[in-house]
Amino acid sequence: MSLPAAHPELDAKAGKACPVTGKTHEYQAPVEGDVRSVCPAINAMANHGYIRRDGKDISPFAIYSGLKACYGLSAPLAAFLTAGGWFLIKRIGRITLFDLGLHKAIEHDASVVHANCPSGQKYAPVQIQPALVEDFVVHVVDAASVGAGRTLSEAEVLVTGHDIVQTRLRREKLSKPLDAVHAEIARGEMAIILGVWNQNVGGKEGIPLSWMRTWLADERLPEGWRPDHVQTMRDVVKRSSAIRAEMKKIREGEAAAAKGQ
Repeated sequence: MSLPAAHPELDAKAGKACPVTGKTHEYQAPVEGDVRSVCPAINAMANHGYIRRDGKDISPFAIYSGLKACYGLSAPLAAFLTAGGWFLIKRIGRITLFDLGLHKAIEHDASVVHANCPSGQKYAPVQIQPALVEDFVVHVVDAASVGAGRTLSEAEVLVTGHDIVQTRLRREKLSKPLDAVHAEIARGEMAIILGVWNQNVGGKEGIPLSWMRTWLADERLPEGWRPDHVQTMRDVVKRSSAIRAEMKKIREGEAAAAKGQ
């Protein structure tokens, strides 16, 4: 049914349905004029219509609601992340997703799939680096294959907390040291997704590598996936603390080994 001639134009970017297929929360990659951030989690929310698909005119409540609906975050965790994000970027009211890339606010160097912020630039680049995605995948597959005693395919591999530890160590070795706040943000980002997507497959726990590749490379949610539990602040703190402890242990071991040489 067509709209009356005097009816205001509908904003296709504001709806939950994909403008192309009409399906609710269907994936649609950003098109010319759309805005994206340095955060795969937030960009995936836009690509699936949990927040505005154009990445513009985003309110705190939209992010708060989107985090709960898209990833199953608890209300306290979603509120903490939203309020903390707006505080760190020093903004009030509505933003574009690009605003989240303010360097050393929420954004930090040593990202898993983004280049570091160039010297003198205020905002970090939002372009995904395919080479960094492949680096992540290759290291995870190689580690899993060594553990299994045979060469594994990507479809057989789960991303574990240990893989995240190794990724963080590897990326941080190639950057200037992160301050305590941004080191915690970097760990927390991955702790959240570990909790959201953790699966038990054959007695082993982790995230299917195919899910992580799709999320990091295309900022797309796993096909057909919906949250099946509430992700709490307590769980995130526990996972982040475990990542920090293992990173510290490995660094101390490397320092001791270097000193003994």
